Amino acid sequence: MSFRSGVIAGLLGTLAARTLLTRALTLKFRRDVSSLNDGDHGPLLAAYADDAVLHFNEGPHRWSGEHRGKAEIERFLRNFTGAGIRGQIREVWIAGAPWALRIAVRFDDRATGPDGVEIYSNRTFLLVRTRWGRIVEQEDFYEDTGRILALDARLRELGVQPARPARG
Repeated sequence: MSFRSGVIAGLLGTLAARTLLTRALTLKFRRDVSSLNDGDHGPLLAAYADDAVLHFNEGPHRWSGEHRGKAEIERFLRNFTGAGIRGQIREVWIAGAPWALRIAVRFDDRATGPDGVEIYSNRTFLLVRTRWGRIVEQEDFYEDTGRILALDARLRELGVQPARPARG
């Protein structure tokens, strides 16, 4: 094999590995979101490192702020499932070395009231940083934060209270 053929084979192998990694992570995220949509936040929570941080739009609503550690992230996810929010991954972009990936996700979510009428819909961009396969930091950017405030107000009208903090 010539030097040129070796370089080409190496590049093709690298591209193939990157494609497989992207597909595998996308499938995992889709499975985790499917579980989340069914009210089970466990598989998604397992993807976070113990010291992970989730940053969410500031404001006077139940999801607001910086959620540090798995217990706080679990509370965030319980509020997500408790509100009946269902999401869908639209696109995934991945960059970086496998031990320190950066992942960007287009995520759309929505919720319906007890009567089946949609009470919330939004478009989201998630920026995720991983370390050795675990999420260590996530930032969520919503297209319209006013919709989150309106959803929280509507949930309170419906009697859906925020999840309580985890007990230490």
